[in-house]
Amino acid sequence: MSSVNHKPSTAGIIVIGDEILKGQTIDTNSTFICQHLYTWGVQVKKISVVSDELEEIAKEVKEFSEKYTHVVTSGGVGPTHDDLTFEGVAKAFNEKTLPHPDLVQLIKQYFGTDDLLSPKMKMAYVPESAKLQYGESKISGKRTKYPMVSTHNVYMFPGIPSLLEGAFVLFEDIFRDPNVKFFSRRIFIDTDEITVSSILQDNFNKYKESVSLGSYPDLHNSYFKVKLILESQIEDKLNSACEELKSALPQGSVVKYDENPLIDANEKIHELLKSENGSEFAKKLEKSLHTIEKALERYSFDEICVGFNGGKDCTVLLHLVYAAVKRKYPSIDKKLKSLYIRSKLPFPEVEKFIQIARDRYNLNELMYYGRIKDCMGELKNQHPEIKAVFMGTRNTDPYSSHLEEFTMTDADWPQFMRVNPILEWSYDDIWKFLRGLCVSYCSLYDRGYTSLGSMNNTHPNPTLQYIDYRGIVCYKPAHQLQDNQLERDGRNV
Repeated sequence: MSSVNHKPSTAGIIVIGDEILKGQTIDTNSTFICQHLYTWGVQVKKISVVSDELEEIAKEVKEFSEKYTHVVTSGGVGPTHDDLTFEGVAKAFNEKTLPHPDLVQLIKQYFGTDDLLSPKMKMAYVPESAKLQYGESKISGKRTKYPMVSTHNVYMFPGIPSLLEGAFVLFEDIFRDPNVKFFSRRIFIDTDEITVSSILQDNFNKYKESVSLGSYPDLHNSYFKVKLILESQIEDKLNSACEELKSALPQGSVVKYDENPLIDANEKIHELLKSENGSEFAKKLEKSLHTIEKALERYSFDEICVGFNGGKDCTVLLHLVYAAVKRKYPSIDKKLKSLYIRSKLPFPEVEKFIQIARDRYNLNELMYYGRIKDCMGELKNQHPEIKAVFMGTRNTDPYSSHLEEFTMTDADWPQFMRVNPILEWSYDDIWKFLRGLCVSYCSLYDRGYTSLGSMNNTHPNPTLQYIDYRGIVCYKPAHQLQDNQLERDGRNV
């Protein structure tokens, strides 16, 4: 139970490395550490990035150690000349570095040397008051092979993200504050900060003693303009502040937004289906799900591939197939294969979105260049195991009115089964699905493009054009197009 009068533990994070300060490496470790410490009831008060200089490290560690409950360092614990964290921490406490016998033994086993003067033995020299702490997996119960080095209130972790992330979570018991639990609420609004600034100020003034309120604009989100985060140790106060703020905000400005539609994606799709019960859209969605399930029964995981070129239709397709695959293979660790046939002049925005989607959906992207027929031939030669390709084709697309849910490629083409789950979907259906589930899509659709081809044949849809208050020509987002028949306006071909 959280004690509302208990002052939370604090933490300072020190990221060590010239590569961060030179922009050669992106720091993801501090974000990871912050996220976990917050859930463990610890307030991170400061993050500092310092260079690989002994005096700088020592100065920062000394200051942080005196100010915060915990100090977490990242980086500088390797075997090279610029790995100075152990020496820097020792200097902060006026200590020497000495070879720890357990570390000496580990390094001997790993590197095959017990020479204390060997550069490889550098990692065994730690502050004289250092302790070695081993993490234990809550799943397997096994103890980690390599320890985390700590001294006083300073905990030293490696800078390689995969190593830090794997180790840090195992030391929850060291950092977690059992007397503290932070509660949070999020409100998403489709209006700018200036419009609501006085409302936020009033709410802050009333609840500032018990509730924190943060306002975070997002200029590139397709669903909202500002994210409001309310946090407190007192859940009742938080709920009151949240409800009062919602009531005070402009009518219609609060939007329903799912920050991660991929979590429980299959369940969320069926919730959408249930909410649309009896509608034409629901019938189409149900038929699409049945087609995908039938394909997954007919073909194994290794035999399928999803066509994905970054467009709105194949984004719907990808989300549907991803959800169905997760349901059928909940514990599979293989990546779903995706097929991207790249045009000669792709939009940079499309390329960027494809990369984001590839990582978000954990895809094994198979990219080819050239004529579609030739690319399919390469796919067949390089991946003979693939028998079926899911396609985001709709029967209103050019040359597609004859297609069925399962249609083999033409006889003179490389032979694949084309699985077409969304053939009967309309333009409105596409946007009802994407917007209804908060699925991310290519940013061009928010700038008036309604159908995407290449840069040399695609323009914003003139139907969506308007002149704003500054006299500048702008375009409404694609989902506001009123006439489905005008979807391809803006396409030269």
